Amino acid sequence: MSDEPQQKNAPFLLSPVGKDSLWGGSRLKDEFNKDLPQDPLAESWECSTHPNGQSVVASGPFKGRTLSDVLLEHPEYIGTHPKAPPGQIPVLVKLIDASKDLSIQVHPTDEYAKEHENGQLGKTEMWYVLDAQPGAKLTYGFHHNISEKGLRKAIETNTLEKHMNRVEVRPNDIFFIEAGTIHGIGKGILVAEIQESSDLTYRLYDYGRLDKNGKPRELHIEKALEVVNKKKVEPPHQPMRVLKYKNGRATELLVRCKYFQVDRILINTERIREMAEFSTGSGTFQILLCYSGCGTLIGETGTVINLFKGDTVFVPANSESIKLHGKLSILRVRC
Repeated sequence: MSDEPQQKNAPFLLSPVGKDSLWGGSRLKDEFNKDLPQDPLAESWECSTHPNGQSVVASGPFKGRTLSDVLLEHPEYIGTHPKAPPGQIPVLVKLIDASKDLSIQVHPTDEYAKEHENGQLGKTEMWYVLDAQPGAKLTYGFHHNISEKGLRKAIETNTLEKHMNRVEVRPNDIFFIEAGTIHGIGKGILVAEIQESSDLTYRLYDYGRLDKNGKPRELHIEKALEVVNKKKVEPPHQPMRVLKYKNGRATELLVRCKYFQVDRILINTERIREMAEFSTGSGTFQILLCYSGCGTLIGETGTVINLFKGDTVFVPANSESIKLHGKLSILRVRC
């Protein structure tokens, strides 16, 4: 066994991939400084190795290369715990700006997707609400049991919404959406979404809207009916949350499931000696999404990354010791 110290890995910034949809807006450009060509800009995929949109490294020696390419070359950056194909991570982090209602939709489970979608992952996800207009609402699950016949009739008669829970949304709310739960983000809501690395969405209802080519967007009713949970779902209530304070930061657990863990970290350091310090072990990587404020990330080997609202950092497994200084709010994602 070698006695040589293990290489400590440096974090790096990521550049996102933009997605346009007819329900998107301009807030990701105006408020999060997303210099992306899509108009409207509906989503920015902040950390992604999915084939439909891959993040690019924006700092350090790998600048200009896709994250997937870097992870193929350095599989140790992923760590020993997450299970994913070479060059892939099992999660996807994005920002979503809903200036109009999203379609009413559902995502399949891993088991269904593996069998019916060429081995792809299903999609369980969580939303952290960054902002919401007063009175903004989302749809989440049915408020009563519904049969397949009744569901088909509701789709055909454009009355699906009346069977679903409508939940008012406020900034700092969290929502966990298991695969199979029917849902839809309402207009006026801005969220950070952490999900399995999947792009599978089955639409049941889209308000009769037309795409940019003047055609109705595709619905996926038969697949949706096979995977949707038709049982009554209680409207989600915000859980009790506890902030833990230590060394210039406050941390709270938002969601922990078998796919990912998401924490909110509030950094407020006015003196250098109060910097918030952390690192990753050999088990897994971390993703840091700065959603408010600004600051500086400093690594023990000389890494310096200036962080602003909307920036995302990939922290490899077995990272160098990292210190954060400034006043900023972060979502930290781990697998």
